[in-house]
Amino acid sequence: MRIAFFGCTAFSERILKALLQCSTHDLVAIFSIPREFSISYSQTPVVNSNYANLKVYAENLKIPFYEINSVKGEKTSDYEHILKALNLDVILVMGWYYMVPESTRSLASNGAWGIHASLLPNYAGGAPLVWAMIEGESKTGVTLFMLSDGVDDGDIIEQVEISIEANETIKDVYEKATMASEKIIKRVFGNPFYQVKPKPQDKSKIKVYPQRSPADGRIDWEWDDAKISRFIRAQTKPYPGAWTIIGDKRITIWEADILKINDEI
Repeated sequence: MRIAFFGCTAFSERILKALLQCSTHDLVAIFSIPREFSISYSQTPVVNSNYANLKVYAENLKIPFYEINSVKGEKTSDYEHILKALNLDVILVMGWYYMVPESTRSLASNGAWGIHASLLPNYAGGAPLVWAMIEGESKTGVTLFMLSDGVDDGDIIEQVEISIEANETIKDVYEKATMASEKIIKRVFGNPFYQVKPKPQDKSKIKVYPQRSPADGRIDWEWDDAKISRFIRAQTKPYPGAWTIIGDKRITIWEADILKINDEI
């Protein structure tokens, strides 16, 4: 299977390493985005704080490496002529900040595949692990699926479930999701007898959650203590953190415990 890999984050690197451990792949090119890059929502370049340099892998494998840094790349792929010449079976998109249009996806015989950190159709959209923790889920998972024009609504290839334990933080759950993603990659690309049988999603069950920004981390003290605890754990490091205003100061709360107060005097 001839594969082009799109990625630029620490997650991308973990997935790439898992792919390279598989014997059934033929990785023919790596596409990445520089640490500081242009994007449509910002008038100035933004910095990828989770950046991973994948060029070293391309150099070791002696395959082409291309960096994309163009707002144009979000809408009209300006590297399609390169992909067209690669005779691809699949494009793996693992940690990417630009849209992958249909004109690009169609350049691989099996389209473009991505991993979403939920059990689709649950928690489509932005920050799925954070939302699952805030909503009090005891389990979630990761889904390998085919990219489409909709929001995380493409056909499902594989899923792996993970648990969310009572005192885990987002860092713990993110690591579980990454390990589950590695497991999926090895299951699909490490088995020469694996047959891809994409399953359409029930789009009536898809609920798209919004992206989250630091401003969304404000604690509502009217919530019950369990939700406040989940809210703090879901946004602690490496994320910006949950916060509140005391006096005229903004205070970030990185961790909290629920204490039982003895009613007896």
